[in-house]
Amino acid sequence: MSLVLTTTSVPDRDRVAYWNDAVNRTLVPMTVTPRADGPFDARIVTNRLGYLQVSSMEADAERVSRTPALIARSSEALVAVGVQISGTATFIQDGRRAEVGEGDLVVCDRSRPYSFDYPQRFATHVFQLPRRMLGVPDSDIRQVTGHAIGTRDGFGAVLRPFLATLASSTDTYPAAVADRLAGNVVDLFATLIAERAHPGDADEDTARSHLLLRVRDHINRNLGDPDLSPESIAQAHRISIRYLHRLFEGEGTTVGRLIQKRRLEECGRELARRGRTAPTVSAVAQRWGFVNPAHFSRAFRASYGVSPREWRNRRTSQDGVGLSPAGTQVPSSTVADRPGADLSPSRG
Repeated sequence: MSLVLTTTSVPDRDRVAYWNDAVNRTLVPMTVTPRADGPFDARIVTNRLGYLQVSSMEADAERVSRTPALIARSSEALVAVGVQISGTATFIQDGRRAEVGEGDLVVCDRSRPYSFDYPQRFATHVFQLPRRMLGVPDSDIRQVTGHAIGTRDGFGAVLRPFLATLASSTDTYPAAVADRLAGNVVDLFATLIAERAHPGDADEDTARSHLLLRVRDHINRNLGDPDLSPESIAQAHRISIRYLHRLFEGEGTTVGRLIQKRRLEECGRELARRGRTAPTVSAVAQRWGFVNPAHFSRAFRASYGVSPREWRNRRTSQDGVGLSPAGTQVPSSTVADRPGADLSPSRG
């Protein structure tokens, strides 16, 4: 359940004090000073995702500082990753000064002094977690703080839309899913820190691999959607179609071919199942996203060497003999009825 703290209903004279107390209780002890006179308006919404705390904050121009005295009041070392949604900021930590623009990421070590200066109204997402959960050396974190991390390309381009989506849907996940998702997010943060701290040594394929896994999982979960396409996948992951196709370079297939291959695999599995009642071929095809029966039959025959109906009849025949995707006769009990059997279409 979201914790929402806002100055909206607070008397004008009490708003600054209220806001200081709100961010101190929600994030960490810090001092907040408005940059302008007049009524101060601010709002923060906080949720939990396992051990990851996710906060979305919007406020008028302000200065934020965390001093050694305030740090001493904290019982646990924390790290925060911020996503600047709107407005700008000047971030100072570890002797470095960074001008943070809209869309930039920042890594802030809560256990060392820092300051943020927001010259106008701003909005930001803040992901806060115990530093020990990152599993990276303190020296690496120190090298990354005090910098603005762009998100136009590289790993930042992958991470930013994911974090923005996560911040808006944190309270929708059951506990078991939230715990696993928190672990995945922390892995991504550790990768970001490693990439920035050791640009010459960081694995250049790490970001690509993470995104590929997400794309493949999206495809597997949406095979039955007839509108599943490179365009819809790119839109769901907030990347360009061109970049999506680049991800699959070297994978031995294209996005479109992967979608069709996975659909055919699921159709092949379902058609091979034995049972007293069996769905029609057209029903199976529609269930897995094929809207054109003729196209499905042509694609199935091209991959399996037989029509969908022949495939089902031979694999469920009483003599127990069927055809493998390559057309070789094998006992159907050794393939069709084996849990997790590979019924992938032939590549030949």
